[in-house]
Amino acid sequence: MKSEKLSELRYEVGSRLYNKWMTTAYAFVQAPQHKYPDHPERPGRLAKLIPKLDSFQAEKLEAVPAKHEDIARVHLPGFIMELEQICREQAPSVIDFAPTYVTQTSFEDAMLAAGATLACARAVISGKADNAFAIVRPPGHHSEPDKAMGFCLFNNVAIAARDALAKGLERVLVIDYDAHHGNGTQAAFLEDERCAYLSTHQAGIYPGTGNLTDAPNAKKRIVNVPLPTRTGNDSFGKIIDEIVQPTVEAFKPEMIFVSAGFDAHWSDPLTALGLSSSGFYNISKRLVHLAEEHCRGKIVFVLEGGYDPTNVANGCEAVFLALTRTGDSFDAGDPSPHAEPEIEPRLEEVLKWHGF
Repeated sequence: MKSEKLSELRYEVGSRLYNKWMTTAYAFVQAPQHKYPDHPERPGRLAKLIPKLDSFQAEKLEAVPAKHEDIARVHLPGFIMELEQICREQAPSVIDFAPTYVTQTSFEDAMLAAGATLACARAVISGKADNAFAIVRPPGHHSEPDKAMGFCLFNNVAIAARDALAKGLERVLVIDYDAHHGNGTQAAFLEDERCAYLSTHQAGIYPGTGNLTDAPNAKKRIVNVPLPTRTGNDSFGKIIDEIVQPTVEAFKPEMIFVSAGFDAHWSDPLTALGLSSSGFYNISKRLVHLAEEHCRGKIVFVLEGGYDPTNVANGCEAVFLALTRTGDSFDAGDPSPHAEPEIEPRLEEVLKWHGF
């Protein structure tokens, strides 16, 4: 707790001293034509966020499509060509059991989502922005190097992380608090010692990966924290203290990326974790602290899941408040009605497995 209080003090002092010239950037890709009847991953996910965007103290970046060579830093060229062909010749169609779907514009939409994420990361790396938030769809963290899956086409966060390495950074870390495990990001990073991945996720749901012992040859670098249902705000505070902070300290990343999945909210229609909007704010604030302490503030959030439009809007607002330091707290009036489970035994298992 001492480290948390010190981090809070640094945040408060930094807010007073630096807020006048700090810059937060964001990019926005709604992909309105990437939609499928009755599918939860739809443009309407962002409908309640759009009216709020102009109120956030952030500068909007122009989103331009990624280049094929950018995508190929994570995905196999054959897969890229196959996805483009399927979108043009077979869409609209479902391409896996999740179900993941494509329309005739989905390839271009996915290229634009990846490009917008790259724009955010490059702005931070170049110093044009202190931090950034890529609010994009289709999402990406389930997409593996050779296939699309789990509503995801290209792995936006992994592509941006690999691009950061190409720009000269030596180590990058992705922290993923989506309710589902980011199997695609793990697969992309599994053999790359420059890349670390830490995921908190609901145990036992799609895609069935993310077990504690998934990556025995990458301890302290691939860190999975599968959680029981209704794990909420208090437990995530412990996870930051006991798991996330030691991972950052051990790996020493030069930049942090965050797969921000607002389906970890207690009322999400597809999942059953227990965060509230204030929980998302507290997580985001702590991650910003860690980036300031270890990465010179370099942090980029990237939207993943979240299937209730109100939760997505509130979650995004919480992230912006943390990035811009324009709020000491955030409460959308949506506390979880559920009691939290005991997670200390699980945290002890994670710590023992990784030797923290």
